[in-house]
Amino acid sequence: LVMVFYGSNGKSNLVSMENKVEHQAKNQITYDIHLPSDLGTLYKVRLGLQSLENSISQLSPCYFKMQNTSTLDTFRLTINKTLPLSFNGDRWVEFPVEWPLKEALSVVTYHLTVFSRNILSERNLLHMTVCIYGTHGDTGDRSLLWSLQNVQQGEDNESFLVIMDAVELGELEKVVLLFSSKTDCKLDIKKLHLKEAAKEHPIYVFEVNEALFVDENKAEIKREIPVTFIIGEDKQKNDRDNNLHKDRSQAKNLTEYTIKVYTGDKRGAGTDANVHIILFGNEDKSEVFQLSQSLEHQDPFERGKVDTFKIKTKNLGNIHSIEIGHDGKGFASGWFLEKVEITDASRNSVYCFNCNR
Repeated sequence: LVMVFYGSNGKSNLVSMENKVEHQAKNQITYDIHLPSDLGTLYKVRLGLQSLENSISQLSPCYFKMQNTSTLDTFRLTINKTLPLSFNGDRWVEFPVEWPLKEALSVVTYHLTVFSRNILSERNLLHMTVCIYGTHGDTGDRSLLWSLQNVQQGEDNESFLVIMDAVELGELEKVVLLFSSKTDCKLDIKKLHLKEAAKEHPIYVFEVNEALFVDENKAEIKREIPVTFIIGEDKQKNDRDNNLHKDRSQAKNLTEYTIKVYTGDKRGAGTDANVHIILFGNEDKSEVFQLSQSLEHQDPFERGKVDTFKIKTKNLGNIHSIEIGHDGKGFASGWFLEKVEITDASRNSVYCFNCNR
């Protein structure tokens, strides 16, 4: 079992569970992992099998839990998948790390179409992998020849589709191809088309147009191919412009609310945790707002202090209730909240919610 961790400061090397300290209980193994550098806020984990060579073993992880032993940040996930996904198939599964009040990346199905001349006739002797890079990291090396769809073969042309799941990569930047073979052979690759399965566009085109000579006695061949051009880029830009125009139109109809938060004057009343609020009115409810930019204090929610925040959201009507809470981060994160006052200047209304706990 191996893992790769992705964070805001970069990604880890392949972390093998083989020599880690482990604590075993029924149907459960706990590993202690020491990463050599701080990866920042984790956003993705890839979990898989180190090698499929000389082995037909399978791994069926059901549940995954990860905890930072210094901050106690904890992440849980139900997996229920068997690796590899088929015999000699994809040996990786990726999942996003979800944090409270933060929008996580989603798992996306990618369609990669390979246009070539003679790969299909050599496929049983070839080992061919691709690694896709984007603004949100990479997919790691994925096998290209284990599950082919939409195979089309002509006299001089062929194409096939490879489907893979990965945490969304953002804007795609390049692909890296690796080839090795059990015998000497010549491969003629024309280009690759790559897109998200759920979308018609954009289609990222990677022009290769190269004949590669693979020698069984030599190390694998590596090719790094940047994006050549993007089909449907204009349509994507128009969609972005339309959404921006829509957002600006909606912004004109937003209502500003002033929120005053009173922290109690008791021992241990303050908190360094991240506080959020949701407003409920008789016409609508607001989205979740992080209360981080206090107008009075750089360090909000300290003992006996009042912090003022301004938010803009749709018109909620008369506000009848709120949800307020925090994510428990930091040492002694308990918080004594006295009350919350909300002012709606457009209605000349002030709403007071007493908590005193």
